[in-house]
Amino acid sequence: MPFDIHAVRAQFPALASDAVYFDNPGGTQVPRRVVERMADYLVRCNANHGGAFPTSVQSDAILEAAHAAMADLLNCRPDEVVFGPNMTTLTLHVSRSLARRLQPGDEIVVTRLDHDANIAPWLLVAEDRGAVIRWVDLHEADCTLRMEDFQALIGPRTKIVAVGYASNAVGTINDVAAVVRLAHAVGALVYVDAVQFAPHGVIDVQALECDFLACSPYKFFGPHAGVLYGRRELLEALPAYKVRPATDEPPGKWETGTQNHEGQAGVLGAVEYLEWLGAEDQSQALTPNLQALVTRNDPERRRRLVRGLALLADYERTLGARLVAGLQTLPGLTIYGITDPARFDQRVPTVSFTVAGWHPRRIAEQLAEHAIYVWDGNYYALAVAERLGVQAQGGMVRVGLAHYNTAEEVDRLITVLGELRR
Repeated sequence: MPFDIHAVRAQFPALASDAVYFDNPGGTQVPRRVVERMADYLVRCNANHGGAFPTSVQSDAILEAAHAAMADLLNCRPDEVVFGPNMTTLTLHVSRSLARRLQPGDEIVVTRLDHDANIAPWLLVAEDRGAVIRWVDLHEADCTLRMEDFQALIGPRTKIVAVGYASNAVGTINDVAAVVRLAHAVGALVYVDAVQFAPHGVIDVQALECDFLACSPYKFFGPHAGVLYGRRELLEALPAYKVRPATDEPPGKWETGTQNHEGQAGVLGAVEYLEWLGAEDQSQALTPNLQALVTRNDPERRRRLVRGLALLADYERTLGARLVAGLQTLPGLTIYGITDPARFDQRVPTVSFTVAGWHPRRIAEQLAEHAIYVWDGNYYALAVAERLGVQAQGGMVRVGLAHYNTAEEVDRLITVLGELRR
């Protein structure tokens, strides 16, 4: 099935403006289905959890449907899906619980390619428990992880390995499955940050065999929220920091306090949109019946999600190649990360660069004057910016493509960059 970019863009109300949204790694735009789901929830069944009255019952059904939808997206059970405000908060919660298992001298492996949300919580755990942090370095030439470091550093004292699925700074996709195999061989747990991979490819936690995986729906076309996958036996066994009346059963034991119910409804809408991408008949996929809910695993939905994300990834790979090729024509511009088109299956279309003599913020400001939105700085990937030696110079400019971007928008960016004024 061909990828219909015009049909895709028609689903996103924000894209009716003249703005070019290349700020996607920090948060994507949302399709109409997300807005409809959230508005319907607030109008029709805005209520707290667990009541005997109709609006609470209807609200709980939507929350169950949101868990089931995310379970199909990640390929897990609905009771292995935990919602929270964001990936960072969820990671801090889990890290605090895992810390109770650690003894002085135990080791935690982190990488210099990760977002700080998958580094700082483990640094804090090590400080609290007397654990030792081991750092996996990266190859500066292409910003890929040194896999030999994992082999050297993971050993009998390793208890936790934290690794990103894809870099939010330079786009590198990491071999998470290989890391999991190395960690599990010594009995260590693996915590995966999939925030930047989730908008760009298929996630299968069963195939990865990871212990935890976190992502952020606002990075894959949903509202501001966080989602955690955890293996059922771990979610059951680990202590959760919660109030006493809260359930002791996952996922509820981990969903502290009253959740963002309308946000979860929006996440359901985001998954429904991704399912629409993979439907054979897109005219029928997004039904106007918002009361239609699926509250358990649905193999057909999983099949459509895999199909839609595969189509999306193929389109983005072509668009990313156009972006890299265009940037390489500009004098004084340095791209950080993989630039070989033959290896673009090893990266997501997030491209960061510097331009000699230019502060990244000044470039971002000039692009904004032309309604082209990009990020500058370190994007909380502090370890990456420090390792590449760009932190002291203001970091990098980051252009992050999504599947709703176009070749014309990429060409517009290259033209404006070529006309930067002092």
